[in-house]
Amino acid sequence: MSLLAGHGDWLAALRAGADQPPRRPRLPLWWQDHAIGTVEPGFLDQIGLYPPSNGPEALQKAERNGLSGWLLQGDLTASLGQLALALRAAGLAHTWRDEQLGVHDGQGRMLGTVERAVVRVLGISTHAVHLMATAPHGGHWLQQRAFNKPNDPGLWDTLMGGMVPASDSLAQALERETWEEAGLRPAQLDGLVHGGRFLTRRPAGDGQEAGYVVEFIDWFRCELAEGVVPSNQDGEVQEFRLMAPAEVVQRLLAGQFTTEAALILADCGL
Repeated sequence: MSLLAGHGDWLAALRAGADQPPRRPRLPLWWQDHAIGTVEPGFLDQIGLYPPSNGPEALQKAERNGLSGWLLQGDLTASLGQLALALRAAGLAHTWRDEQLGVHDGQGRMLGTVERAVVRVLGISTHAVHLMATAPHGGHWLQQRAFNKPNDPGLWDTLMGGMVPASDSLAQALERETWEEAGLRPAQLDGLVHGGRFLTRRPAGDGQEAGYVVEFIDWFRCELAEGVVPSNQDGEVQEFRLMAPAEVVQRLLAGQFTTEAALILADCGL
């Protein structure tokens, strides 16, 4: 029997929390015929990009089908680059990474790229990959996020979780992030399989009142042989711990895991 049996209310609340509407209606952000994101009303009025001091407009107010919103002009990547720099100059961007994430249409085709620091405030969907790992006796290898992380500091997480940048395929991101976060190579991930995919939509919980998270998450599972121990390489992990299932459930119910990790663990049949 699942250790989470009898905690249906907790699971329902978890799933509801992972799929929430914005705190208030947001304005669409368009490029050509594509709706690529959303912004808080009045948010983009704070920056100096609209109207521009010189050169062609990268951004303009627009009306479509009775909706007010914002329209990006010209090349999408270039216009989003201008917008990101303007947000950074105005102190409205998140932690700057110099990392480009893909911007996709409704069919998953990449239209352009955008600096990671502004995806939340622009409501642009992102793609993440996670890895669950068990030991031969059934315990779960999990990480505690570093206390200086801007998002969910100190919470427990899957063995590895990270964004898929525009330059990577899903498989490449899985391999790179697993090395950077856990110091493990593909050959050490016994029985690696794709576990599932889900979507989270909710107001950003990192202090960005203007932010909205729209993220597709692919997760994988594997087993680490006896003697294989994760070792962080990028300084973003506080510690790794091999947890017994009962401790995992106790910490889940106490709210000590990230939303993404909690959803994945619940799908793992604890």
